[in-house]
Amino acid sequence: MNNPYLLEHLRSIPDFPKEGINFRDVTTLFKDAKCLEIMEEELYELYKDKGITKVVGLETRGYIMGSIIARRLGAGFVMARKPGKLPATTIKETFTKEYGVDSIEIHLDAIEPDDVVLLHDDLLATGGSIIAAWKLVKKMKPKKCYMNFLIEIRDEGLHGRENIGDDIEYTTLITI
Repeated sequence: MNNPYLLEHLRSIPDFPKEGINFRDVTTLFKDAKCLEIMEEELYELYKDKGITKVVGLETRGYIMGSIIARRLGAGFVMARKPGKLPATTIKETFTKEYGVDSIEIHLDAIEPDDVVLLHDDLLATGGSIIAAWKLVKKMKPKKCYMNFLIEIRDEGLHGRENIGDDIEYTTLITI
C-alpha cells in the first residue's frame, strides 16, 4: 500500500536498541491524527468482509491499531503479552527475535473455536513474535486466522515473510 503520507511520517533510528539495528519508530505515525485515520481506513478496508471476531494485538505497539481496528470491525480485542503480565491462566510461547530471545503469553480462554482472528503487530522483521502468537492462537483452534503489520522490513535480510510462510494470509500497510 505504501501510502506516501505514512512513509513521510515514519522515523528511522539507526543503532537502536543496539548497534546495527535500524529501528522503525511507529510512534511518529501514532502521534499524527491523519496517520491514525489513514491506517484505520486501510485496515478496515482490508478486513471489513473477513468476519473478524477477535483481534490479537502484540505487546505493546500492536495494541494501538489492534484495538482501533477491533472496535471498527465490531470485534473483541485480545492482548498477547510478555510473561507474568496477564492475571488469568495463560499459555506461553518462546521465540527468537532479531536482537534476543523473548516469550509471549495469551489468556487460555481468549479465543473460541468459532472465532475468526486477526493477529496484528506494528512490525514484521524476523517474524519471531508474530509466529509465537500465531502458534498460541492455533492451539485454541479458531475457525480462521489472518495476520497484519503496519510495516514489513524486506531490505535488511531479516526474512520475516519467508519465516511466516504461506499458511496464513497476511497484509502490510508499508513495505520497506
